[in-house]
Amino acid sequence: MTTAEEWNAAFKPRPVHEYLETTVAQYGTRPACDFMGKVWTYAEFGALVDRTAAGLQAMGVGPGVHVGLCLPNTPFYTIFYFAVLKIGATVANFNPLYVERELSFQARDADVRIMVTMDLKVIYDKVEEVRKERALDKIIVCPMAWCLPTIKKVLFSLFKRKELADIPRDDAHIRFEDLQTRGDKPKPVAIDPANDIAVLQYTGGTTGVPKGAMLTHRNLSANIEQMRCVFEKARPGQEKMLCVLPFFHVFAMTVGQNLSIILGAEMVLQPRFELKSLLEAVKRKKVTLFPGVPTIYTAINNSPMTANYDLTSIRICLSGGAPLPVEVKESFEKITGCILVEGYGLTETSPVAAVNPLDDSRRAGSIGRLVPGTSARFVSIEDRETVVPAGEKGELLLHGPQVMKGYWKREDATAETITQDGYLHTGDVGYQDDGGFIYLVDRIKDLILCSGYNVYPRVIEEAIYQHEAVDETIVIAVPDAYRGQSPKAFIKLKEGHSLTADDMKAFLKDHLSTIELPRDYEFRDELPKTMVGKLSKKELVEEEAQKRAAAEARSA
Repeated sequence: MTTAEEWNAAFKPRPVHEYLETTVAQYGTRPACDFMGKVWTYAEFGALVDRTAAGLQAMGVGPGVHVGLCLPNTPFYTIFYFAVLKIGATVANFNPLYVERELSFQARDADVRIMVTMDLKVIYDKVEEVRKERALDKIIVCPMAWCLPTIKKVLFSLFKRKELADIPRDDAHIRFEDLQTRGDKPKPVAIDPANDIAVLQYTGGTTGVPKGAMLTHRNLSANIEQMRCVFEKARPGQEKMLCVLPFFHVFAMTVGQNLSIILGAEMVLQPRFELKSLLEAVKRKKVTLFPGVPTIYTAINNSPMTANYDLTSIRICLSGGAPLPVEVKESFEKITGCILVEGYGLTETSPVAAVNPLDDSRRAGSIGRLVPGTSARFVSIEDRETVVPAGEKGELLLHGPQVMKGYWKREDATAETITQDGYLHTGDVGYQDDGGFIYLVDRIKDLILCSGYNVYPRVIEEAIYQHEAVDETIVIAVPDAYRGQSPKAFIKLKEGHSLTADDMKAFLKDHLSTIELPRDYEFRDELPKTMVGKLSKKELVEEEAQKRAAAEARSA
């Protein structure tokens, strides 16, 4: 097996846009992107990127300029992403579903003066308000109709007109079409892959405060090459990648978009997750690669619609963003016949750090082995420095060429997160076995301190998932007058199933120790999720805190 040192010695950092140029030269006539049935070839994409880059340069965009992308999964995202990088500027990713306040904070923090968005009212109106607050100078507006096939374009113009924003004609608003008229090729720009920031990717990090992770061209090109190694079974020039996870999220940006580019794969874009549309796309395009999150695979497993669709074209799936329950993995593999493996990463690692092998040695419940060029160590949760003995639980620290440069304008947070010898504190607790497989038991901040014992919500969640009636579950800590803290389980049941708290308590007695058994169970029709579809504890923790505050106020 190649060591981290050997891999790093062989790896040559590259400007990220060069990967698209290589693929355009090699697979120019192959389809690059399908959006709702309209298809562009790699040659067409390459020309669009060049004209867009030339147009941006004419606006004064170049090294040191941060361009915001507030876009759903459409061809515009990929076009602007590579155009911005090609002229040495920096992409700042924005979630289009953010409220105005969140967009404004991030635009100011990231020093973004130019934002690229759509002409859809639901997105544009918020961006325009941010501009009026003087947090932005210019907005580049992309027309939804441009992306659509002719028939859908006509229908959109007839029935969706009310969803389109009224775009002023002034110097502050640049239309995509006008940007294309300012030159066919941009002027070449020298890029230093090791130091130049390609992407500012915002994250709560390990402290919960939004911070921009500075991902250099070296970071991203390393992770692209690491994914090329992981997906060694992929067939260059033949794959079709289902891109339902939003590209503004780092997992989708790397494993959905950038991996597609190096493989010469066709990206089958889904602007949002809608189950029927997803199933139709797999059927229509015979999708072969499908990165996702556990909640999406769970939805497919549990929907009665799934039986009406042939999903056997899917070959390889990589799950990220959250722990992949064993039952979800096994059910999805049975339905599709594919290989579904769990991987692991962080925004700060561009993002992939570990993946299960795409063969029979993969292990359910493990995040897999470290990707090439990556090293790890486990340290004491108490002092964050002492290395724990092999096989013992500790905080996972990571080192590799994909580890970020640091946090934008947050030197203190960078120093707290990255050690002097370059290891990144992940905030995740786990251990590594003799075979190099890593197992995570939980986030440090989610740890439940119960009667002096460390109780891990993930262990409890895995046990709950073993009950056939359970669709989704989240376990959090709640105050306990006797034990300090105790676990509380929130559970969503599968359609047509019923279950009581007593039923679940009886079931878990054979699966958990007494100290791990939840004190309370709450059944809900839906559980909170992030914009990427990852189950979210934050809302439930806040709810419980509000309940306690209200109860204390009543008793006062």
